[in-house]
Amino acid sequence: MKVLLAGGGTAGHINPALAIAGTIKKHQPDAEILFVGNQKGMEARLVGEAGYNFAAIDVRGFRRSLSPGNIVYNIGAARRAVTSSMQAGKIIQSFRPDIAVGTGGYVSGPVLRKAAKMGVPIVVHEQNAYPGVTNRMLSKSAACVMLAVEDAKSRFDAGCHIEVTGNPLRSEILTYNKQKARQELGLGDEPVILSFGGSLGADCINRAVADLLAWSYRRGGITHIHGVGKAGWEWMPKLVESKGVPLKRTKNIMVREYIDDMARCMAAADLVICRCGAITLSELQAQGKASILVPSPYVAENHQYHNAMSLVRRGAAVLIEDKDLTGPKLITQVEKLLEHPETLQEMGTKAKQTAILDASERIYKVILESASLKK
Repeated sequence: MKVLLAGGGTAGHINPALAIAGTIKKHQPDAEILFVGNQKGMEARLVGEAGYNFAAIDVRGFRRSLSPGNIVYNIGAARRAVTSSMQAGKIIQSFRPDIAVGTGGYVSGPVLRKAAKMGVPIVVHEQNAYPGVTNRMLSKSAACVMLAVEDAKSRFDAGCHIEVTGNPLRSEILTYNKQKARQELGLGDEPVILSFGGSLGADCINRAVADLLAWSYRRGGITHIHGVGKAGWEWMPKLVESKGVPLKRTKNIMVREYIDDMARCMAAADLVICRCGAITLSELQAQGKASILVPSPYVAENHQYHNAMSLVRRGAAVLIEDKDLTGPKLITQVEKLLEHPETLQEMGTKAKQTAILDASERIYKVILESASLKK
C-alpha cells in the first residue's frame, strides 16, 4: 500500500500523522509512505528525524485579520495556493498513492484537494473538538472524516461519512501506571501536582503557578512538578525563589525547563494543570487524570476552549480562562480539590471513561477500507 500523508504547521498536526505512519508500518512493514509538507515548517525536520520520505511544497496559511500588512501577506498566500496545487499534482502523479491522509493545517489543503481531483481516495483526521477550516473544506470530498471527539460531529455537514476514532497516542502514555511512575521518580503517597504550558511555556500559567508553588511549599505534604517552557526559563525560577521557595534545597518542588518524561510525570500525578491542546487532553483521558484546564486564547477559532469544554461538560475537568487566571484563584481551586480527594478520583474516572485507547487501530481500519475505494 502507498500512503500519502499531509499535515503540518504545528506539532499538533504533525505528531498524529507520524503516529498514523507508525501504525501502518506496524501492520504493513512494506508499505510506502510519503509525507508532503512545507520545507520551512517543523514537519520537514520531524519527518526526517522519524525516518520517513518527505516531499516539499511551497504553501502558507492565510491570516484572518485585515491589517495592511496581512493583506499583502495574503496576496502572497493566494499565489502560493496556485503553485502549491501544481506542485502537489506532480508529487501525486509521481508517487501514485492508494490513499491520501490529511491531519489538518494549511499544508494538507492543496495536497488533499489535488489528490481527490486525481481520483485518489482521501481521509482526514480532526484532532480538536472544534474542527479547523481546512478539514471542514476537505470533508466534502473525503471518503471518511475521522474525529477525536464526538463533539466535533455537529460541525460537519450531515452527508459526511464520519467515524469517531480518537487521537493516536504514544504507547508509553497507554501503559505507564501511577505506582511504576512514582517509584521511578522516588515519590511516596503524597498528592502530586503536574503543571505545564507547552514547550515554549505560557506566561499566565507560569505566573499563577509561581504563587501555587510557594503555597505548596508552605503547606507541605505535596509534590509539585512544573514545566516552565523556553520562554519563561530565564525569569520564572527566580520568581519562585523570590516567593520563599529554595528550589535547590527542596525535593518536593521540581521546576524544569522541559518535561521530557511526560508519560512518567503524568502517570504519577493526581492533578494536572495545563493548556488544552488536543493530544494533551487525549493523554489526560487515557491516563484518567483530573485536570484544571487553561485554554490558550491565541489559537485559531478558540479551539482549545472547545477542547476543554468536552471534558468539563462530562465532569472530568475544571476550566479557568486565561484572562481570569491568577495565583490566588488557582490556589483556591487546587486547595478545594485536594481537600476532597474523592472529587479528584471521580474526575479522573470520568476522564478515563471518555478515553479511546485503540485510536491507532481504528484509524488504520478506516485507511484500509478507504484505500479499497480507489478506482
